[in-house]
Amino acid sequence: MDEAEEKVLKRVAMIAAVLLFCGATNYPQVKKDCGGGASLHVSAEKARQGSLLTIEIESVKRVAEIKGEWDGSEVQFWQDGDGKGQKWRGFIGVDLEKPAGKYGLRVDGKVSDGTALNCAAEIQVAAGNFATERLQVKQEYVEPNAEQLERAKAESARLGVIFGTVTPEKLWNGKFRLPLKGVHKSGNFGKRRILNGHPGSPHRGVDFPAPAGTPVHATQRGRIVLAEELYFSGNTVLMDHGLGIYTLYGHLSSMNVKAGDTVEAGAVLGKVGATGRSTGPHLHWGLTVNGAKVNALEIVKLRQ
Repeated sequence: MDEAEEKVLKRVAMIAAVLLFCGATNYPQVKKDCGGGASLHVSAEKARQGSLLTIEIESVKRVAEIKGEWDGSEVQFWQDGDGKGQKWRGFIGVDLEKPAGKYGLRVDGKVSDGTALNCAAEIQVAAGNFATERLQVKQEYVEPNAEQLERAKAESARLGVIFGTVTPEKLWNGKFRLPLKGVHKSGNFGKRRILNGHPGSPHRGVDFPAPAGTPVHATQRGRIVLAEELYFSGNTVLMDHGLGIYTLYGHLSSMNVKAGDTVEAGAVLGKVGATGRSTGPHLHWGLTVNGAKVNALEIVKLRQ
């Protein structure tokens, strides 16, 4: 093999790795006319369970009002571009366990001269076809006693309330990034787990194997809404990035922040550990978008 051929093969391998990391698909975009000189653009007409789609509303006139809804859930929009109101963006999070099928998207509003802005589209959700993995953990995390079970249920309900709370302003600024410097190997999102021989829930986050003590960084600017030890995820930090976007950092050995803190992208939140239900030191990184559990790697590849 000559030098030129070797360069080509390396380039192909690099592109393949990027596509694998991003979960890229060849699904075409959705484009719809909304009237009033406005148009709707959705990043893909099909999406797998656990994926993240982007929506853009572009208008030749200033957008005075805008509201979006996808399958009964409100879409949170933010103003993008030059501040003249001609472009608005939003996310659609496809929950890890959302049944396959077609779901309606609708956007309504007005432009500056009072003309109505109305458009609709359908998004096809496909099964994720996630693999199954078998793990051995401490038995108390498979068959908790009555007190432990009550605690786990209370914590789950509390998290549900937090994830259902939408901060009306956008707190992040720029692209989301990976939470560990120099660590890119990750996996396990969506895998159906067999714990000590018992079927468990699908894995809702992305795991990054790393040595205990590795610094864990905030993937974008946001507000800390929880920093404490939870039954299953151990020492856990939960960040609110605004507009229904939350990131979770679990199994930490220690935490450097407290609830109420506002931190910038890259701030050290704590260190990698193995607290809670864990098979060894690693970071569990989760992403929730308007209540939907989404593969956190999806938000890293998107332009913010």
